[in-house]
Amino acid sequence: MELTRDVQMDLHRRMVRIRLFEEAAGRLAEAAKLPGFLHLYVGEEAVAAGVCTALNDDDHITSTHRGHGHLVAKGGDFNRMMAELMGKATGYCKGKGGSMHISDLSLGMLGANGIVGAGTPIAVGAAFADKYRKRGQVAVAFFGDGATNIGAFHEAANMACALHLPIVFACENNEYGEFTRRDRTMAITDIVDRAVGYGMPGVIVDGMDVVAVHEATLGAVARARAGGGPSLIEAKTYRFYNHHGVQNLGLKYRTDDEVAVWKQRDPIFSFEERLIDVGTATAADIEQVWSALGDDIAAAIAFAEDSPLPEPDQLLVDVYTTHTNHTNHTDHTSMTARGAS
Repeated sequence: MELTRDVQMDLHRRMVRIRLFEEAAGRLAEAAKLPGFLHLYVGEEAVAAGVCTALNDDDHITSTHRGHGHLVAKGGDFNRMMAELMGKATGYCKGKGGSMHISDLSLGMLGANGIVGAGTPIAVGAAFADKYRKRGQVAVAFFGDGATNIGAFHEAANMACALHLPIVFACENNEYGEFTRRDRTMAITDIVDRAVGYGMPGVIVDGMDVVAVHEATLGAVARARAGGGPSLIEAKTYRFYNHHGVQNLGLKYRTDDEVAVWKQRDPIFSFEERLIDVGTATAADIEQVWSALGDDIAAAIAFAEDSPLPEPDQLLVDVYTTHTNHTNHTDHTSMTARGAS
């Protein structure tokens, strides 16, 4: 497939946006300027960029604990993202969600999720709504290889196929579930082998090649939008940093040689070489992208640092909860305020 220059440059820009945001967040975390855990997406940029470039603005995605890249690729605002990571009131969740709950419903990004595999049934719900409303929308569920061992994934996959829903299951197989290699937790080598058990097609793509991911997603999305039902895409990829943060905290679960080999296949730098080789962009064009986005990141950090912390009286605003009436044992769902962002 021959991609236009605009699409190729869009793919590149989305990957650079992710890389610069994540590197900056990692530095801030090391400087103790970000509260909580931080799971960086560095190395996996081709997956989020390749998938999201194939979607419409109103299509839905669900994310994981490593979710910044997905929101950035869907068009997330740097200012609100950085503010949320710093726990500021101007953040996406008003500073109360943090890294693993970051979301933007206006972009169709239904949220990062700290529970492994929990995004898949949410995406199935979105896909059901999309089909019911007949608006031609598609849902994409991002998840890691480890999530395919979780019951929620299997239930979601089964329901999606049984109901013939417009959904794409996008597995980011980085070979590790936290600190454990994939081959120690499952007997199969390829996650895509699970697809046949639910009656949906599956494809393996090079998750370090943004064009390969993009083209596979275009096919799966077109199939879903036309009423063909779910698909599974397994993108073989790799995270360059530790499970959380930048340092490995003394946990030596990957060899230096293994990490080095994968870094030689950096999805951004390899794509830039391709852009220059085929004449799509010059080195100056590429440098301009990095420079302009670097300025945006600096401005976002300044915005977040200057933003206020949430006021104490906002503690329970936009917080949803379920409680039990002990008189009649009926479950009720309540919320303290409407209009949660």
